[in-house]
Amino acid sequence: MFLNAGNFISRGVSSPWPKALLATCQDVKSITQIHALLILTGVFSNGYSNGQLIASYARFGDVASARRVFDESPQRGVSTWNALIIAYSRSYSAAEVLNLYQQMIVEGIRPDSSTFTVSLKACANLQDLKKGEEILSQATDFGYKDDVFVGSSALNLYAKCGKMDEALRIFNGMPKKDLVSWTTMITGFSQIGRPVEAIDIYRKMRMEEIEGDSIVMVGLIQACANIGDLNLGLSAHGYMIRRDIPMDVVVETSLVDMYAKNGLLNLASCVFEKMSYRNVVSWSALISGFAQNGFARDALKLVVEMQSFGLKPDLVSLVSGLLACSQVGSLKFGKSIHGYILRRLEFDRVSGTAVIDMYSKCGSLSSARVLFNQVSSRDLISWNAMITSYGIHGCGEEALSLFMQMKETKLRPDHATFASLLSAFSHSGLVEEGRYWFDLMVREFDVQPSEKHYACIVDLLARAGRVEEAHELIESMIIEPGIAVWVALLAGCRNHGKLELGEKVAKKVLELKPDDAGIYALVSNVFAAANKWDKVAAVRKVMKQIGMKKVPGYSTVEVNGKLHAFLMEDRSHPQYEEIAAMLEKLDGEMRALGYVPKTEFVLHELDEEVKERMLCNHSERLAIAFGLLNTRPGTRLLITKNLRVCGDCHEATKFISKIVNREIIVRDVKRFHHFKDGVCSCHDYW
Repeated sequence: MFLNAGNFISRGVSSPWPKALLATCQDVKSITQIHALLILTGVFSNGYSNGQLIASYARFGDVASARRVFDESPQRGVSTWNALIIAYSRSYSAAEVLNLYQQMIVEGIRPDSSTFTVSLKACANLQDLKKGEEILSQATDFGYKDDVFVGSSALNLYAKCGKMDEALRIFNGMPKKDLVSWTTMITGFSQIGRPVEAIDIYRKMRMEEIEGDSIVMVGLIQACANIGDLNLGLSAHGYMIRRDIPMDVVVETSLVDMYAKNGLLNLASCVFEKMSYRNVVSWSALISGFAQNGFARDALKLVVEMQSFGLKPDLVSLVSGLLACSQVGSLKFGKSIHGYILRRLEFDRVSGTAVIDMYSKCGSLSSARVLFNQVSSRDLISWNAMITSYGIHGCGEEALSLFMQMKETKLRPDHATFASLLSAFSHSGLVEEGRYWFDLMVREFDVQPSEKHYACIVDLLARAGRVEEAHELIESMIIEPGIAVWVALLAGCRNHGKLELGEKVAKKVLELKPDDAGIYALVSNVFAAANKWDKVAAVRKVMKQIGMKKVPGYSTVEVNGKLHAFLMEDRSHPQYEEIAAMLEKLDGEMRALGYVPKTEFVLHELDEEVKERMLCNHSERLAIAFGLLNTRPGTRLLITKNLRVCGDCHEATKFISKIVNREIIVRDVKRFHHFKDGVCSCHDYW
């Protein structure tokens, strides 16, 4: 290599031969040889090639040698300083970058665009806004105010520090914007939860006829996921395919997340299956999507499958798994996730709250409270979760007691706290307590009632049979009552036979055009209870016209760690004959104890005998019978139902719990019912 060096040396000290030789180096050893040659030929002493030598050492990660060259250089121009600053930046030594910058200023070296760009990047990485603004001010003083590279670095600084309004001010003032500038703004707004602005910036970028790259598209897709703009998300995906933009794991994971958050789980799964490489974040995005959209069993299967590929679940996937366990009442799986967190991860406030919620919704309220007591630094979310847990189990007094304990910690309750507390009062029939704290919420805590709070207090009054009082409250609301408020009143009218008012409320609910099939079913039930079969038919016609189907009721029961699901009159289970025989046997014993079927809960024009047979084949009874057949005597059963348990099944389960001498817990869409010795924990107030 060195035999040809003389041809370069003879041209003088300004010749480019060191750069040409350094470019051919494949390792640090060859750079060291050229370094020695530069010293022997005297080129090193004039400082001309020192920046290139520093950059070459840095290219192979030898920052120590790069620093040695810098320290030994007799002459150090801005290019030499920049070379070492860039070397430290690439080795993620942001603090060293800023130390060098400060030393450079002290020694009177004039920084250039590269100096400011890399130094601002270091401030961004350290999230040192004060130092960054100081450097930005100096860049302006040195004449780099409108430099596009300095401007982009300034945007990155403010974005990394979450100061997007300041970033937008600089961005709007930039005379020239490159792709990096646009990208920084789009991703910055997206990451701090301001998707509307991110999308607005993207549209302005496209109006400037600037094409986006994969980084821009990730920011855009994340914004679409957060705002629910599926059309733009689909457009972004199509744009990438048409322009053949490379899709790495980050891009594809963002697509999975976007489709999953918008409920398009088929598309999310399709993108996921086609990924050449999947990391933990990819799996977590899909697991979270299935769990949050109510496909709990699919989410749990993915948690297991993920581990079969040798990946260790992260906190996001495990919290989603706990949510899925909560939805279907899978206590065994939930316990295994809890154990995994204790062994492999940190049991912090996020995981602790998720575990508390899981135990509560899987019927083990006592375990939830024990864990709550073990969380060392409880935040407001943890307290709210435990108050909610007491509420759904019908323990209103315990919820109030916990609320009072929370007040003593000086934590200030928020709107979610009061919604949980009022809901707890509603499930427990604590009407006066509910009215008192509803008023105090505004007067003492300055929490203005939202629709959710009004819905809770209307539900509280309506459940207690005070439907006229609830109606008067709605009429006096300071905000426009939404559908949740009217539905709470409608349910009270249905439960307490206030059918005249119920019909008026039902018409009001229909005017609001609900998008929930369960609400249409409730409206239909009110008309059916009033024997207004023509109106029942009209409601069903509306549902058919808009393509909405009534959600079928189903119940699940966990036996030996496996979930078994049953639909009403479901004959598909392999043990159906045994289940039917068990139900027939129980029916006879129940009648002997005084049970009388409540056929008024079958809202169809049918013979009484047919109605009784239908009641006997409700999904929760099939699940109970299966559980009794396949568990040891005395084993507690947890039944999870996706709809509200019917009044007849509630009555029947009380009798069954006494006959089989077991505790049977039924969790419906509203709350828990603990049946034992012929009594329910709700005391028939639900």
